[in-house]
Amino acid sequence: MKVAILGSGVIGVTTAWYLAQAGHEVVVVDRQPGPALETSFANAGEISPGYASPWAAPGIPMKALRWLAMKHAPLILRPHADLATLRWLVAMLGNCNARSYAVNKARMVRLAEFSRDRLIALRQYTGIRYDERMQGTLQLFREQKQLDAIGKDIAVLSADGVPFEVLDKAGCIAAEPGLAASQAPIAGGLRLPHDETGDCFKFTNALGELARARGVDFRYGVTVSRIVADGGRIVRVDSDAGPIVADAYVVAAGSFSPQLVAPLGIRLPVYPVKGYSLTVPIVDEARAPVSTLLDESYKVAITRLGERIRIGGMAEISGFSRDLPPERRATLEHSAGSLFPGAGDLAAGTFWSGLRPMTPDSTPVIGPTPIPNLFLNTGHGTLGWTMACGSAHVLADIISGRRPEIEAGDLAISRY
Repeated sequence: MKVAILGSGVIGVTTAWYLAQAGHEVVVVDRQPGPALETSFANAGEISPGYASPWAAPGIPMKALRWLAMKHAPLILRPHADLATLRWLVAMLGNCNARSYAVNKARMVRLAEFSRDRLIALRQYTGIRYDERMQGTLQLFREQKQLDAIGKDIAVLSADGVPFEVLDKAGCIAAEPGLAASQAPIAGGLRLPHDETGDCFKFTNALGELARARGVDFRYGVTVSRIVADGGRIVRVDSDAGPIVADAYVVAAGSFSPQLVAPLGIRLPVYPVKGYSLTVPIVDEARAPVSTLLDESYKVAITRLGERIRIGGMAEISGFSRDLPPERRATLEHSAGSLFPGAGDLAAGTFWSGLRPMTPDSTPVIGPTPIPNLFLNTGHGTLGWTMACGSAHVLADIISGRRPEIEAGDLAISRY
């Protein structure tokens, strides 16, 4: 079967890899000149299945009000007065209850754990390298009340058999020795020893080359104008490089996916939640992180990537804006600088923003659509890197007519 994939971020490229492995003829189309040049380019670098948690949770509306008043706010509202933004915000608020949180968290962890296992298998099979490390993730709490509130997350981790450690300040410093130089308060932490880190951009490019060697046709610099349906099926994709014809089609275009499927009568609730990152060179090895630290107070991830530190986070509701306000950089610098002072040259850092494709329930949309030969793999939010291999493997099984290795029915767009 010939399969056309729209999008060459980490989701599109991993999907291409697993479809090629399954014996399909695959073509990947992207408007960019190469793979992973948008949201996959400079994300936080963490592969954290156990921290796969919904943004919509009990108490979030009240927390959001407090966050908006913070100097270094993890949430920024610069909304456009459009129906899509309003509809998405209302749907997200509708998930801010204990029952929805439990359902969403369970299926996110299920997919993320499976994805981590698929990544390990892929690494063993190919020998792929991407500044990877397997030294766990530490969620650090500056305040005791944050540490006291982790019960619901521990319950889910325990139920899913995910190993974890609850640490005091000394334990946090033992896990991340660079914290010994910190003057910031440290109440404790929650550590997941099996989590990993790695450069998503390097991974996607390396896997793209492996996929190309297996016959995948990557077409870059090609802008898709519309997906054409006739007789209840997709018959072609129109682009500025001519029509693209296949037997099956996969939309993996991140935040731009809803625009592609809307003319087909499919309402895809994916919104571009903007995030920021700062990549800095390490200047003092002893003060640098060894893996990923999640600064709970500012919702910032600080990750070691080779000889660099990637500092990423925040959630901004501002439509498709890609501007780089200096106050967002200041938040990233404050988080990393207060916890790992002197570790990296913050002034020399590369500042970046990306549009995370987020669903109201934080779970990606993976699987079939009402159109028999059209499939979706999008809506991963902040967890595209964490869930990429598992999502692609699941979709490749579905397209190939095989039963996925995990329950996938509740990942499809039909749940809406």
